Amino acid sequence: MFISSAFAQAAPAAAPAGGMMSSITGMLPLLLMFVVLYFVMIRPQMKRQKEHRAMIEAIAKGDEVATAGGIMGRVTQLAEGNVSILIAPNVEVQIQRSAIAQVLPKGTVKV
Repeated sequence: MFISSAFAQAAPAAAPAGGMMSSITGMLPLLLMFVVLYFVMIRPQMKRQKEHRAMIEAIAKGDEVATAGGIMGRVTQLAEGNVSILIAPNVEVQIQRSAIAQVLPKGTVKV
């Protein structure tokens, strides 16, 4: 049932000759998956964030915008982190700049 002590002492070392190479080869698929994930998901998301940040910084008084909540209106006042938009005659709301989803073409909003 048990291995005799003579066989146990005569057994060669368990480390293979190419141990380092086999560990690198084993990690290669994981590394490849990370590289593909970076180019397919992470990089395009960073590009969209950069474009959105540039769009928000370029907003000026009179621009027509749509918010993430679906409200459309014309920018009337700009502050550091907030924007006032006119959504109906005599109805003005303040929103955070980051809530603006897109800048609409002129003439889209009928206020």
